[in-house]
Amino acid sequence: QVQLVDAGGGSVQAGGSLRLSCAASGFTYMYSTYAMGWFRQAPGNQREGVASIGSDGSTTYAESVKGRFAISRDNAKNTLYLQMNSLKPEDTAMYYCAAKALIFSGGSLAVNDYHYWGQGTQVTVSS
Repeated sequence: QVQLVDAGGGSVQAGGSLRLSCAASGFTYMYSTYAMGWFRQAPGNQREGVASIGSDGSTTYAESVKGRFAISRDNAKNTLYLQMNSLKPEDTAMYYCAAKALIFSGGSLAVNDYHYWGQGTQVTVSS
């Protein structure tokens, strides 16, 4: 049974930084073969893709976070990260990590492309 555990959220002032992590377990195949992504959802809004990383290490970012956020993965630790710098109040949301069901696939920012989801971690940025 696949399990994704999100952590690292918190409250920061605008301009601050946070690093989210997502510990994965229970995959049928090696963790490195699965594309992973970070998503967020603010109250009243739809869930949106923030960043993704494919099994080949290629990355994709939403325009709103380019140059400020960085996604990475440690395949030896089965852990996904999201380094968030220069945070803005509009970054406030619940953040979720997700994994695709197919192996050896590229990353994407489409919610429907992902099958497994973490429980979420709250990020609040104050002005």
